[in-house]
Amino acid sequence: MNDIADSTDIDVPALLRNAPASVEFKKLRKRLLRQAREAIADFGMLPEEASQEKRPKWLVCLSGGKDSYTLLAVLIELKWRGLLPVDLIACNLDQAQPGFPADILPKFFEDNGIEHIIVREDTYSIVTDKIPEHRTYCSLCSRLRRGILYRIAREQGCEAIVLGHHREDILETFFMNLFHGGRLASMPPKLINDEGDLLVLRPLAYSAESDIARFATGMQFPIIPCNLCGSQDGLQREEVKRMLQGWEKATPGRLGVMARALGHTRPSHLLDRSLYDFVNLRPAEGGVEVSGEAEEPCGASLAMTAKLFAAE
Repeated sequence: MNDIADSTDIDVPALLRNAPASVEFKKLRKRLLRQAREAIADFGMLPEEASQEKRPKWLVCLSGGKDSYTLLAVLIELKWRGLLPVDLIACNLDQAQPGFPADILPKFFEDNGIEHIIVREDTYSIVTDKIPEHRTYCSLCSRLRRGILYRIAREQGCEAIVLGHHREDILETFFMNLFHGGRLASMPPKLINDEGDLLVLRPLAYSAESDIARFATGMQFPIIPCNLCGSQDGLQREEVKRMLQGWEKATPGRLGVMARALGHTRPSHLLDRSLYDFVNLRPAEGGVEVSGEAEEPCGASLAMTAKLFAAE
């Protein structure tokens, strides 16, 4: 990848002109760009025929939080570098939450010359009417929001909506499903909606939340708090988040290992009979060698394990 552009570059996007010039921040910026490129490539987020002449259109969803700001900045820079042949349109859904600062995102988009759409839909009243007090609004709110974003994407001629979920979001969802849902599942970096006409993409799937937070702070994004609805305290997801943060603090690097594990499953060593034919598994005649016990871990895996658990 070419060196990070300086703010003095004439054609640099307005959003990137005030980026810190420190070596540390440039390394952080490069890492986020590299990880997004890898996720886009690994999960085939771009159609094979995509080119500068034939570009798909993505609806980039912005809530005003650190993750979605970072997502937009990374995609804009990749596009500017000629590495992402996609037309981008930023979208904010104003859900009429009390105290929502409706002027912040429109000003941000206009100041930075970003193509955008602002849609106001009062889902807050619907959610508060349907959900009893002191219960979390998140599930119903999320479903309503996703339905509206699908409609906007169709109206704008987009093939995908793009979300700012990162590595920790994916791990938190995995453990939420494990602890409370009784299944092994998480947020996929790429999926198709139930109607089969739109993709949902998460290009920050490989990116650490701590990197995103440092990037957003360095870029001085005008962050909008995520607790306006008053339904965030005591969520099970927050408990899982604290658990993961504690593990990472105790053994730095553990979350990275766990995230890599989500891409290296062995159905023959789990309990899902729909993924592996345990019923017809039998010894081969004459003792012909077949895949059975877990393979010996490679030297790198053993070294990482020793490092992670040395203090335990």
